[in-house]
Amino acid sequence: MSEFKKAICGVCPGGCEIQAEVEDGVLISVKAAENTPFGNLCIRGKAAPEIVYSPDRIKKPLIRVGERGEGRFREASWDEALDLVADKMKNISKVFGPQAIASHSGRGAFEQAMGDFYNGVDMLSLNLLQAFGSPNAASDGSLCYVSYGLLAPLTTFGIPATGLLPDFENSNLIVIWGANPITDSPPFMFKRIVNAQKNGKKIIAIDQMKSDIATRADQWIAVRSGTDGALALGLINVVITENIYDQEFVKNWTVGFDELKNYVEQFTPEAVEKITGVASDQIVALAREIATSKPVTLRTYTGLEYSNSGVQNIRAVFILWALTGNLDIPGGLIIGLPPKLPMAPVDIPRHQLKPFGAAEYPLFYELIGSAHFMEFPKAVLQGDPYPVKGLIVNGSSTLTSYPQPEIFENAYKNLDLMVVIDRFMTKDALFADVILPATTYFEIDSYQRYPGGYFRLRRKVIEPVGEAKNDVLIMGELAKRLGFGHLYPQSEEEILTRGFAKNPELLGRLKESEDGIQLPKKPVEYNKYEKGLLRADGQPGFQTPSGKVEFRSFLLEKNGYEGLPVYVDPIEGPNSDEAAYKEYPLILNTGARIQSTFRSQHLSIPSLVKIQNIPQVLINPKDADERSIKQGDKVLIKTKRGEVNFWAKVTENVLSGTVEVNQGGGTGIQVKEWQDSNVNELTDFSNRDPISGFPIFKALLCQIEKLE
Repeated sequence: MSEFKKAICGVCPGGCEIQAEVEDGVLISVKAAENTPFGNLCIRGKAAPEIVYSPDRIKKPLIRVGERGEGRFREASWDEALDLVADKMKNISKVFGPQAIASHSGRGAFEQAMGDFYNGVDMLSLNLLQAFGSPNAASDGSLCYVSYGLLAPLTTFGIPATGLLPDFENSNLIVIWGANPITDSPPFMFKRIVNAQKNGKKIIAIDQMKSDIATRADQWIAVRSGTDGALALGLINVVITENIYDQEFVKNWTVGFDELKNYVEQFTPEAVEKITGVASDQIVALAREIATSKPVTLRTYTGLEYSNSGVQNIRAVFILWALTGNLDIPGGLIIGLPPKLPMAPVDIPRHQLKPFGAAEYPLFYELIGSAHFMEFPKAVLQGDPYPVKGLIVNGSSTLTSYPQPEIFENAYKNLDLMVVIDRFMTKDALFADVILPATTYFEIDSYQRYPGGYFRLRRKVIEPVGEAKNDVLIMGELAKRLGFGHLYPQSEEEILTRGFAKNPELLGRLKESEDGIQLPKKPVEYNKYEKGLLRADGQPGFQTPSGKVEFRSFLLEKNGYEGLPVYVDPIEGPNSDEAAYKEYPLILNTGARIQSTFRSQHLSIPSLVKIQNIPQVLINPKDADERSIKQGDKVLIKTKRGEVNFWAKVTENVLSGTVEVNQGGGTGIQVKEWQDSNVNELTDFSNRDPISGFPIFKALLCQIEKLE
């Protein structure tokens, strides 16, 4: 007879509270938990049994016996596999130094403890390689989230994006810019937006495509891809010109207003219309509405990151909210830093040797402290800034997520050691010397923390499939063989005791409860900058070098960048590369998520593949007619870098002259149509945001032709 166990999903970072049906130790089904703050279940979460018991799960350690990329392996014991990895790491270190080993961590596990103990941005000393002696720990932060989540808000407010909270419930107007909360992870914000709309709140969506949320919005502002920064500067121009900004806030709490005012003079509504495609009268109306509908809240996300002025685009949007006095007020963009779980201290000094990428992206290094993986191939193939000979990839699929994967493949073929820790045979794994099987989120004991001071233990629902092990403990086992195992958890109980080292009383309460625990909530305080609640020294102001909101950023200027939110037109675009535009007359956008997948995951899971079994390119009817393309036609997409097959979805939801292409294909275990369609064979390794180093995944150029 089956029973339902309280559990936590891990199919995305949300950590939705669920109930797992188990019979004779086998996971049968899952459903959303009820009467709990974070109970939810999406279509991916519902497919959990298929994911856990997929025939494609890696169940035992594997050691390569063929050439790199062939995918020929033999099974091995954990001791043999881990000993081999540790010995090779030691040998490489002896010849080239410990810095010759690098790592790349992704979101494959979505496990809180893995992030806290090994990937935490503010816990650099805890990373495994740091103890080994290498500064070269990289992550998917080299191409995702960091521009929006850290670089832009820290250089503007001195606060990460996790501390900028939209107050949908108390706003008069909700602006959703470059985000699609229906497919964002976690999905909790979407529920709040829907409820706010039911209560009469107006929603304006600004996006280059009519996304799910734009369809639901009261108004869709269709902006040409990559030009959001110009639109934000145009709105700022109107707000300043018409004198409808918050003069008291600007006078007392900002720096750089005069320089900003002079800079945006060129971004008149008429000039911005030519850049963005948004009508000048619409720009004026939108600026007035944001400035006079106070309070106005904002939800933006990673959609603005992937253009040549990605960081500055996001800064311009943030500055608009500060300029109009919608920062840290009821119904605006509230400042509220989430509580952190104190970790057990590990005293490992930060290395004097800088990681690869530090010289190319100095602000990224200053604020993040990690290696930048876009510079990994150069370190391997050219020895710049020094030779790198080994790589550990954990929960990542770099060959489907980074641009021009052949460049990374070439680097992987030239390594002395490559290790992959994963649940499935990713394309990266085909190049590995050793593959170590990791558990899913139902097979471990750990913990989860949520926004607002809510905590819950993740309890094991089933035993690990095959010989799979907890990611954290795999790292701990490796650390033990390298001579510093005492620094890292060696059991799941130790994960908990270290994770709650400075709050054992909370851990005790969690162990006694099957449910989560909400820490006492403090009354919301507004205008915290006036009360000394944001600065480490307790003084009024913001945690920036100037102590104010920086329209002109001192951190950016110190690192050699423009201090103002300077807009740069897409360098591969109709206004910048006329010759290329004649040959490739469509603007290529990639990266928009579909609900049935998460990046490249789940494209071998039958129920999820059934939802969309082919990779699609969304194309406007006008552009489709010009090419004799009809719904469902197989097409060839061409760029300067290559050409890839997709299937046409003809829709008015994309602007004429632009296309939106699905991401995630390119892995051998996926269904045939998806495994042959890796969109990053079309993107550009060398075209990047100069501040973040992020590749440009939107606002490229392409041509499409129908295949017979």
